[in-house]
Amino acid sequence: MWGRTEQQDFRSRVRGCLLGGAIGDALGAGVEFDSLSAIRQTHGAAGVTDYVPAYGRRGAITDDTQMTLFSADGLIRAHVRRDTGAWHPPTDVHAAYLRWAATQRDWGPDERKEEDGWLAREEWLYARRAPGNACLGGLADERMGTLENPKNPDSKGCGTVMRSAPFGLLVGWEPQLVFQLSVECAAQTHGHPTGYLAAGAFSAIIHSLARKDSLDNAVQKALVQLSTRPGHEETSDALKRALGAMRQGMPSAERVESLGEGWTAEEALSIGVYCALVAEDVRHGLLLAVNHGGDSDSTGSVCGNLLGTIHGETALPPAWVAELEGRATILELADDFSMEMTQGPALHAPGAASPAWLARYPRA
Repeated sequence: MWGRTEQQDFRSRVRGCLLGGAIGDALGAGVEFDSLSAIRQTHGAAGVTDYVPAYGRRGAITDDTQMTLFSADGLIRAHVRRDTGAWHPPTDVHAAYLRWAATQRDWGPDERKEEDGWLAREEWLYARRAPGNACLGGLADERMGTLENPKNPDSKGCGTVMRSAPFGLLVGWEPQLVFQLSVECAAQTHGHPTGYLAAGAFSAIIHSLARKDSLDNAVQKALVQLSTRPGHEETSDALKRALGAMRQGMPSAERVESLGEGWTAEEALSIGVYCALVAEDVRHGLLLAVNHGGDSDSTGSVCGNLLGTIHGETALPPAWVAELEGRATILELADDFSMEMTQGPALHAPGAASPAWLARYPRA
C-alpha cells in the first residue's frame, strides 16, 4: 500500500523526470547541430544560458519529449489493459509509438479514434521536430520489432535512450523486469545491442533513482545488469567513462566532449549521466549537458530526466518550467502516470472501472 507521503514523493519525482527531460530537450533544441565554437560565438563564452528560439518559439521541445510522452502513455495503457487478461506491455508501448508516428505524418488529430486515447488528440504534438530516421523507419509499418527480429538491426542511435525514462518509473517492478521491458521496446526501432542495452541501462538507473538510491549507486547497479548481456561492452564502457570523467577535475564543455557527441545511444547516456553526476544543481547540470558540439537536445533530455527524478519538480528552475512548450500536457500525463502506478486498482478493475479513466486510456 502507498501512504500519502509516499504518493506525493513519487508524483514529484515523476513530474520532475518528465518536466526535467523536456526542459533539457528545449534548452538544447536551438543548438542541436552547432559546434561548441559556434555556440560560444553566437551566445557568448558561457554558451547557452537560457532557452533560445527553436521551431519558431522559445522553450520548444523535440521528438525526444514527444516519444517520452508516448512511452508513458503506452505504459499506462498496458496496466489498464491488464484487466482484460491481455498482458504484453511491449505490444501496448508499440501501439503508443505508432500513435506518435501518426503525429509525424498527419496534419492533426482529426483522424484519431476514441480508442487512441487523449494524448494522441493533443494538437500541439502534431509537429515534426527532427525525428530520427530509425524511429520513423522502425514505425513505418505495423510489424513490431523484437529482440529476435529487431527493426534496423545495425542502428544504435540515441533515439532509444532519449525516450526510455518512463520505464524506470515503474517502481513497483523488479529492476530486471524494467531493464528487460525497456530493451524489448527499444528493439522496436533500433536493433544494435548498444542501441537497446543503453536504453535498458538508462531505465534501470531511473528506476533506482525513483526508489531514492544515489546516482553513483544506480550506475553501478546498471553495470551489474549490463554485464550479463551479450554485446554490452560499448554501453558498459560508456558508463565507466562517465564515472571516470567525474573524478578528473572541474566539469567543462571540453570534458563533456571527451565522452562523445551524443548521436549514438551509449554516448548520449554517458554525457547525460556525467552531467547529472557533477551537477551543482539542476540548472548547472542542464546547461553543461547542452553546451557541446553534438546532440544537445538528447543529452539535455537524458540529464534532465535524471536530475528531475533525483530532486523532484520543485528543484526545476521555475522560469524554464513556465516557458516550456506543452507544460500542461506533460503535467497532466505525469499525474495520470502517478495515479495509475499508485492507485490503479481504485481506477479500474475487471469488474468495475472509472468511465473517465477508460475514456483517457481505453482498453481497446
